[in-house]
Parts: sequence; structure tokens; C-alpha cells
Amino acid sequence: QSGTYWYHSHSGFQEQTGLYGPLIIEPREPEPFSYDREHVVMLSDWTDRDPDDLYLLLKKQSDYFNYIKPTLGDFAGDARREGFRSAMSERLAWGRMRMNPSDLADVSGHTYTYLINGTSPAGNWTGLFRPGESVRLRLINGSAMSFFDVRIPGLEMTVVAADGQNVHPVTVDELRIGTAETYDVIVRPSEDAYTVFAQSVDRTGFARGTLAVRQGLSAPVPELDRVVYLTMGDMGHGPMEHSTEAHAGMDHASMNHAGGSTETPLPTMQAHPASEHGNPGVDMQTMMPAARLADPGVGLRNNGRRVLTYADLNTAFPDPDGRDPARTVEIHLTGHMERYMWSFDGIPFSRSEPIALSYGERVRIVLVNDTMMEHPIHLHGMWSDLEDEDGLFHLRKHTVNVPPGTKRAYRVTADALGRWAYHCHLLYHMEAGMFREIRVDE
Repeated sequence: QSGTYWYHSHSGFQEQTGLYGPLIIEPREPEPFSYDREHVVMLSDWTDRDPDDLYLLLKKQSDYFNYIKPTLGDFAGDARREGFRSAMSERLAWGRMRMNPSDLADVSGHTYTYLINGTSPAGNWTGLFRPGESVRLRLINGSAMSFFDVRIPGLEMTVVAADGQNVHPVTVDELRIGTAETYDVIVRPSEDAYTVFAQSVDRTGFARGTLAVRQGLSAPVPELDRVVYLTMGDMGHGPMEHSTEAHAGMDHASMNHAGGSTETPLPTMQAHPASEHGNPGVDMQTMMPAARLADPGVGLRNNGRRVLTYADLNTAFPDPDGRDPARTVEIHLTGHMERYMWSFDGIPFSRSEPIALSYGERVRIVLVNDTMMEHPIHLHGMWSDLEDEDGLFHLRKHTVNVPPGTKRAYRVTADALGRWAYHCHLLYHMEAGMFREIRVDE
């Protein structure tokens, strides 16, 4: 095992106070790609506030940091483009659910400063290169609560590894990196300076650094993209082709990504566990989830750039296990936004029983996101082998992002005895209950 990883504290909120770092394992054998130099680019979110105070604020008012809610002016614009009835129907649907389409991030750039290698945007972290060199960037999202959309204006990025595992190279302009994920990309700069730009998914701030031929240089820093709100289609409550971006129409049957257009199969009605019904900790259930591996995600669709998706990534080796899963375990990601309660199957960790696996078995885990937020789900001790939409081995990862209204499956080989943590890697979601023990016994 080799590649780009990171480490962090799992005690309280110490991770939010900076107890983390990159972990790079050099390969024993030559790698299938070449480069002249490398830089670690570790993204994180920093606050001068006590993280316990942030958590208490979220428990008291979950949208405390959400300053991007739709306004009357937004409604008027939607009514002009879509018609009054359509715009009103969308608003009423959100009102009935008592939810807000701008709930993209629990903690925003109004509180966080986004960092690259511990350096603020004003500090301008700089990675050096010589003209003509190819540079490997080891992108690590070591944040507590933030998704980043990363691009380097003027440079293509060739993705060669995901979560430390080599993939067939794919060239893109932009990628979304969830909390705990890592991507290795190779760039070939030819100018004197380029901006490494990582904007938060809610467009409230950014991390910024520079690739340059010498210290002291900088390049233009892009403007933040405009905010894009969630839609009923994003929530798994209807076909995606009826969704709208803020604020332009779109066709979800043909999304922009590095692999070209992909026809999305129509989803089917979703069943839900009994533990969700009548549960005060569950405020939503998705009705028609789909894998949507080819979807770049809210805010990235049809933006004129080639955006990486899970569908574009293919691990560079075949399924190391080779067996079909002997059984399937379906788990629902659940929560209540207003109460800031998070759980699996409506059951928080404090009331849960371990998920039991037998040593050596191959099992399929199916995750259904019944919430309106994206969750990076991480299993300790074992790999998560993501399946494509035909149920075939596709991509080996240690953290699988599950957007709202989606259903994604991966295979796990229970090859590590003992008790293992299984949780959402958004730190406050884990603390609030989206955590479970997986126990592997003989």
C-alpha cells in the first residue's frame, strides 16, 4: 500500500483545532506515471472560535451560519424564467418540508478561513517549479466540515490517483474534493505563475495558493462562482431533468464531465427502514434515489469546465477480491436539519447496535441518502470498492461521497478482525450521531 493519505485526531474536536497532517507512503515499485517534482496541497478550514461553541450553535440553530438563503428577488427572477406557477410550486415544496435549498454547508466562510498547508489566502502559499517541469500535486481535504471545488485557471489537471489508489489517468479542469478524500493530479505549467483556487461548495470563501517559478509571484484570483441552490430533483424527489440551477435552466440527461454525455436511468421508488417512520430525528426520506455517478454535483453542472465525476474514475487494477458479494446491507443516511440530529437509519450512535461482519466475507453496502446534505462516508480498516451503475467493480476508495437524493453501492472485504469506526467524515455530523461500529468476528 502506498500513496497520498492523511492522519488526524479522533478525540473530541481536536481535528478542528489543527491536530492533523499529510501522510505520504512512497511506492516500492515504479509508478505508471512520471513527474519532475511534487507538492502536498492540504486544504483545511480554520476558526478562532472554540469548536465546542460552534457545535452548540448548530444544535441551537442549525442555519446560524447560512447567510445565502433565497430572497424575494430570487423568487422574482425564477418566476420570470420558469413562470410564476413553477417558481411558487418549488417554494411551497421547500416550505412544506421546512427546509432551505441553500443548506449546502453547516459552517460557512463567514466563520471559517480556508487554508492551503496552513496558510490563509492572503498568505499565498507558493509551490515552486522550473519551466518545462511536470508537477504532481497531492490534494488532501483535511477540513473538518468543508467540500472544495478545486481548479487551477490556465492548467489542465490529469488525475492519476484517488484516495491513494492509482486510477486510469483522466484530464479535467476542475474537481470536487469531499472531506477526507485525496486526489493526485499532474500539471504541466508553462507560465511563470498560476493560482491554485479551492472554493467552498456554498461559495462563501476560498483557499488560495500559487504555483510559481520563484517566491513572491502571484496570478489573478478568480471570482467566486455564484451560489447554486438545491432543487427537488437533487433531493431525490423527482427526475433530475426538471431541476434548475441558480439561475439558469439545465438538462440533467446530458451533464458536462470528462467522460462525455451519459444517459441517466430513471430511478425507482425507495423503501425505508421501519426505524425511520415516526422518528423525530428524521425530517426527510428520498423517494427516487439514483447512483448519479456521472453528476458533477450542485454548482458544477454545465459551468463550461470539464469537471471530474466518480464515473470518470476507474481504478487501475481489477477487483482485488474477485468474488461477488454474498449479501447486501442497506444503510440510510438520516438526519433532522432543524434539530441538528444525524444518524444511520434514524438511529444515532448512542442507541445503535454494531454491524456484524464475518471475517473474510465479501459484502455489498448500499448507502441511501435521506438527507439534503452530501456526506463523505468513511470505513476504518477496510477498503470501499465502489460499484458502477451495472454493479461492477469501479473504484477503490476509503471515503465515499454520497450526495443528497442518491443511492450508491460498494463492496467491502472483511479482512481486518476487530471493532472499526464507520462514520460521516463531517466532524460535527459524526459527533451528532452519524457514527456506527462495524465488528468483524471469526
